[in-house]
Amino acid sequence: MTTTLISAADLAARLGAADVRVFDVRHDLTNHAAGHEAYAAGHIPGARYLDHETELAAARTGKNGRHPLPDRAQFGALMAAHGVTPQTLVVAYDASGGMYAAHLWWMLRWLGHGQVAVLDGGWQAWLAAGLPTTTEPAPTVQPGAPVVPGAPLAGSVDAKAVLDNIAQPAFTVIDARAANRYRGEVEPMDPVAGHIPGALNRPNGQNLQADGHFKDAGQLREEFTALLAGRDPKTIVHQCGSGITACHNLLSMEIAGLAGSRLYPGSWSEWCSDPSRPVAKGE
Repeated sequence: MTTTLISAADLAARLGAADVRVFDVRHDLTNHAAGHEAYAAGHIPGARYLDHETELAAARTGKNGRHPLPDRAQFGALMAAHGVTPQTLVVAYDASGGMYAAHLWWMLRWLGHGQVAVLDGGWQAWLAAGLPTTTEPAPTVQPGAPVVPGAPLAGSVDAKAVLDNIAQPAFTVIDARAANRYRGEVEPMDPVAGHIPGALNRPNGQNLQADGHFKDAGQLREEFTALLAGRDPKTIVHQCGSGITACHNLLSMEIAGLAGSRLYPGSWSEWCSDPSRPVAKGE
C-alpha cells in the first residue's frame, strides 16, 4: 500500500506503535547543522533524526549534484538499523512545508517500501495541535533484517536520458525551483543560472496552503492538470536544484491522483556541472 499524507492527529494516535517509525528530517541547505540542532531542542517523541547531507546522500564528486542518491543497499541497511521492516509505516516530517520529508518519502518508494507518509503541515502542525514534544533521544530499537531493495515504486532518469530527451522528446521535465531561478535571473546555490531546455516550471511552494498544509487533492489535480495540458502523468519527470524539492511536486501529483511521474535526482546541480549541456533562460 502506498501512502501520501498523515495528519498530526492520526500520527499521535499511532505514536509508539511497534510498526511505526517516525523520522525527523528538518534541514537547512545553507546551515547544515540547523536540522540536528532543531531536533536536539525538541522533536516528536520517538522520532529519529536523519541528516540529508551525511546519511541521505552519497559522496559528491562535483559532477553528480549536491545530493546524489546513496547506494540502494546501503540505504536499505540504514533503514534496517532504525528498525524498519517491510511491515513498518514510516512517517517523515520537517519544518519546511514537507520538502525534505517528501524526499525521504520518495527515497523509500525508490527502495521499494510503500508504507511511507509525510506529516501534513510538519513540525508546525504538530505544535499547533498542542501535541507532546521531547528532547529525549530516540529509544534503542532492535535492528531489522537488512532491507533488501525491491522493485522500485518510484522511477528515476539520469542526465543522459534528460539530454537525449531534448532532441527526441519522450517526457516533459517540470522544474520545482522558484520562478526567478528557473528564468535564470538569480542562482543562489549553483554556479550556473537557467533551466533545462523545454522544462516547465511549478515552484513547489504552490502545492501548499497558507498554513503550510498541502492543498486538497482536488485543487492539486486541477492545477497540475492545467500545467500538464493533456500530457500523461507517466511522461512527467521532476527536477529542482538537487533532487529534493522536486519530490514535493512528485508527491503532490500522487496526492492529486496523477500517479507515475519520475524524478531526475541529479537535477540542476548535476546538469550545470557539465558545460556541454545546454542551458535555457527566460520563460
